[in-house]
Amino acid sequence: MMAGQFDPKMLEALVCPETRNTLKYDADKQELISENAGLAFPIRGGIPVMLVDEARILAD
Repeated sequence: MMAGQFDPKMLEALVCPETRNTLKYDADKQELISENAGLAFPIRGGIPVMLVDEARILAD
């Protein structure tokens, strides 16, 4: 893994801060998706930003 890349194995330890449910990794958009909360958390420099205020609201 190159520096700044997200390690998908981190998904085993991460949950949505809003719902406490599991997340899905979107490699193309570099986001972690919480379908239950309708939020996408950005990954910046390989580090997930797990703040609700920083999340993108998913369109229906």
